[in-house]
Amino acid sequence: MLSADIKSKIDKLWNNFWSGGISNPLTVIEQISYLLFIKRLDDMDDANIKRANRIGKPYNSIFPETLMKWSEFKHADVNEMFDIVAQKVFPFIKTMGGEESSFTAEMKDAVFMVPKPSLLQESVRLIDGINMEDADTKGDLYEYLLSKLATSGVNGQFRTPRHIIRMMVELMEPTAEDKICDPACGTAGFLINSLEYILEKYTKSESVFTDEEGNLHHRIGDMMTSGEWEHFRTNMFYAFDFDPSMVRIASMNLMLHSIDNPNVRQMDSLSKRYEEENKYTLVLANPPFKGSIDEGDINPTLIKGEKTTKTELLFIKLINRILDLGGRCAVIVPDGVLFGSTKAHKEIRKTLIEDNALEGVISMPSGVFKPYAGVSTAVLLFTKGGETNKVWFYDMKSDGFSLDDKRNKLDNDGDIPDIIEKWRATKEDKTLVPAKEDKWFWVEKEEIVGNGYDLSINKYKEVEYEEVVYEKPEVILEKIEELEKSILEDIAAIKGMVK
Repeated sequence: MLSADIKSKIDKLWNNFWSGGISNPLTVIEQISYLLFIKRLDDMDDANIKRANRIGKPYNSIFPETLMKWSEFKHADVNEMFDIVAQKVFPFIKTMGGEESSFTAEMKDAVFMVPKPSLLQESVRLIDGINMEDADTKGDLYEYLLSKLATSGVNGQFRTPRHIIRMMVELMEPTAEDKICDPACGTAGFLINSLEYILEKYTKSESVFTDEEGNLHHRIGDMMTSGEWEHFRTNMFYAFDFDPSMVRIASMNLMLHSIDNPNVRQMDSLSKRYEEENKYTLVLANPPFKGSIDEGDINPTLIKGEKTTKTELLFIKLINRILDLGGRCAVIVPDGVLFGSTKAHKEIRKTLIEDNALEGVISMPSGVFKPYAGVSTAVLLFTKGGETNKVWFYDMKSDGFSLDDKRNKLDNDGDIPDIIEKWRATKEDKTLVPAKEDKWFWVEKEEIVGNGYDLSINKYKEVEYEEVVYEKPEVILEKIEELEKSILEDIAAIKGMVK
């Protein structure tokens, strides 16, 4: 969670942009993102220089000698700073990926829109006071910025809580061989968390160190081979989003995490233009929950069988198409997908169970997406192809935060550690049976089929009834008499005090 001090800085920054004449909230976020990107590039460059000196290896700065870095231009005169950033630094970051890169292609329409030097100077001052070394801080910062969007939670395209993303990545356990995709990426939170998980997984314990500033470095990836590193940097992570601003933010986010040429494209992945299939070994996604797409623009592969324009159903069809055989998926869906009665809903669930290995359904409480949406959701875990024998259900009651609009951090992490632990245990041994106090259970495929492929957890969860023992009538009457006697005695005492 962001500290009150950082939130205060972001609030002030936001208000400054609005009072400076930028009224489109997504434009505000994009302009702030450019400045955050410029600062992080400087921070990372300095860290790489220190690391190179520490291990005695040469390092060439990413900045040309003629270009002023953040740490230099932040001290410049207000008008000089504006000229440096607008005329030199911003054009430089737009071409960082090289002429042939997708980053440069997506950044070609980016425009520096800070309207006046004084606003830039104040923005630089505020951002300079934010320490973004911590990965969670960067993620939470973007989440806090996105929470200010008027559209956030309305069309469902932007926000996924970082701890839910981490849980899904932990459940999928990505490896250095995976090819990972998010077809509705937003700021690329799923890819960033996957990237960090892989680096940490492939880091030797003896390589972990704390630098001079007290920052822990435990994501070095020194156990990866040169071939794995090449795959990691160039061919592991893919993302798509229909919003050009989100694509630029996602691209910058990945570049700050050592992906020099991010494979992020502006694309409506449900449309006829997007034709990929059988490509990825892992898909992690939180697709838009609400809204429909123009039927005439839907890719023909997604309208085979029962037709629908509901995005939450179309995205499941899409994921099934782009996964390679044996590919895994963790996807957030609204509860309606689990029990919807339309032919399209039933067909989707039947496909998941009959044509794939549906492995898990995690029911999440409705407060997880508050205050932006109160919809109840679930995480579906499945593998393309294979066979469904029985499905693992988990009834999450807490995600470690209060389930009201405030979403305050609790003293524990809720059910998430238990979900990860029990999921891994049951993956290893499918003969395990839950203890009485456990929140997970198995449901055989035959039972699900018999219920019309209904996947709602309440359909299968055992309800425990406590036996209520009622007292005998004569005992109740005796208690009433004792109570009346007590009341009369109290009344008499009060009358005596009045006299």
